[in-house]
Amino acid sequence: MHPTFRIELNEKLYLRDPQDTDLGRRLVAESVLLIDQIGFEQFTFKKLAQRIESTEASLYRYFENKHKLLVYLVSWHWAWLRYQIRFHTHNVPDACERLRLILGILTRSHQDDPATVQLDEAALYRIVVSEASKAYLTKDVDDDNRAGLFREYKRLAAGIVEVVQEINPAYIYPHALVSTLLESARKQFFFAQHLPSLTDAVTGNGGENAVQAFLTQLAFATLTLKISSDPDRSA
Repeated sequence: MHPTFRIELNEKLYLRDPQDTDLGRRLVAESVLLIDQIGFEQFTFKKLAQRIESTEASLYRYFENKHKLLVYLVSWHWAWLRYQIRFHTHNVPDACERLRLILGILTRSHQDDPATVQLDEAALYRIVVSEASKAYLTKDVDDDNRAGLFREYKRLAAGIVEVVQEINPAYIYPHALVSTLLESARKQFFFAQHLPSLTDAVTGNGGENAVQAFLTQLAFATLTLKISSDPDRSA
């Protein structure tokens, strides 16, 4: 996070906003690198404290536990994507072109942005691909949802839903379509890297293009099909 670029996240994610201090910013930046290196299961505040030459107690002043830190990092990614989408599409009048741009942004989000010199977006995206589901696949998901911890993901999805509804106002499953696109954007990359028989994408730039092409075909084919609103009736 560059000091001049600030994303406001739900204050219930943290005990003290890490963006307010140098230690907090280092905590976030180095936690991204460490989780990317060893995985979330092996990550501990003790290891992070050793890495940044601080104390565990100091880190716990910012985050209650490592789960809250993970949700914070994932939320930062969703908020960053939402910013990128708004920046690149706000002057594009055609909804179909905006959706194509959005799908391109989703599949290029693994690239680091040099403007945010204190945060490695490429490493953060690898965390999102591998670990983001753990932010909500917990027994406490309903409590976390009521606390608004998934606000940024919902805001990102809601913005894309508006574009989908503009393309086809009669389509009755816009939220399901958008959540499928968002989840597929990262899961197809995961499959390409670890379970290649579950995808037609490959790693590298070709995989990026394949995922974007797949999502584009999925979205536009779905939105142009005339399907009965009654699931029990044939199309």
